[in-house]
Amino acid sequence: MSMTLIIALGCTFVVFILVMGISALLRSGRDEADARVKNRLRQFAMNEMESESLDLLLKRSSMSEVPWFNRALGKLRFASNLEIIIRQADAKGTAGIYLLCCALLGIIGMFGGYFLSSNILIALGMAAGLGYTPIWYLSRLKTQRMDRFQQQLPEALELMSRALKSGHTFSGGMRMVADEFDAPIGVEFGATMDEINFGMDVDRALANLQARVDVTDLKFFIVSVNIQRETGGNLAEIISNIARLVRERFTLFGKIRVLSAEGRISALLLSALPFGITLVLYFLNPDYISLLWTTETGQTMAWGAIISMVIGIIVMRRMVKIQV
Repeated sequence: MSMTLIIALGCTFVVFILVMGISALLRSGRDEADARVKNRLRQFAMNEMESESLDLLLKRSSMSEVPWFNRALGKLRFASNLEIIIRQADAKGTAGIYLLCCALLGIIGMFGGYFLSSNILIALGMAAGLGYTPIWYLSRLKTQRMDRFQQQLPEALELMSRALKSGHTFSGGMRMVADEFDAPIGVEFGATMDEINFGMDVDRALANLQARVDVTDLKFFIVSVNIQRETGGNLAEIISNIARLVRERFTLFGKIRVLSAEGRISALLLSALPFGITLVLYFLNPDYISLLWTTETGQTMAWGAIISMVIGIIVMRRMVKIQV
């Protein structure tokens, strides 16, 4: 390892520790601000409130605990979109923490790639790949949670429809869904009911629900409810039809997955084939295949093949991913 690389890694570590120290130092100012807000809430309260109850009234929406970093992130559209993904994925942490992780992993990937290959393009590729890992992790969590919400939605809508037919109000039907269903749909409907109970308008509460949940079928439900509130109609029948529509979309999606199974299996085999051939050649003729990592030309070819494979995998995944 060269001295330049050692110095660069040391500087990176020092800068990281410095940032963490500054954030810990400035956190005390935020704690004092929270204390002032709690004192103000106690002045408006009719009776003495517990500390846990006051914490429920403090909606934390900052992207970072460091004030200047929070202001900088507030000006970036990417940071705002990342904060939305974090809320939709129900993940811990803020956008600032994940962006710092992206930067740190990107630096590690850049130095690691340059150390392994001595090629700046490969180093930049590894930096981009490792730096994107936290974003990919959040996107995966969001996708899993939204898929689970969409699976629960037909049963939840049918429960609301039966509740409306039996004489319950719309708010009562939503409360039944919040009480009877597990996360995520029970949690999200419960949050919407809490907003309504605290005095928020129903239209605004439903708009907040739509912002928290990125599911197309839920948008159909919210639009239908808003139209019914303005023009009238049989809300129970409307919700029942939406539930039937969602189930039909699930059936169509299952048929599409069966028809596209050949393409997905082909993509999997084509992705695994180069690694399998390399392993077989290594056992048959190790001197021949070892040229890929023992010579400079072989390393360049290997890295080029890996990058091309990654691009090909992304293209094949998009080809077999059909939106219903």
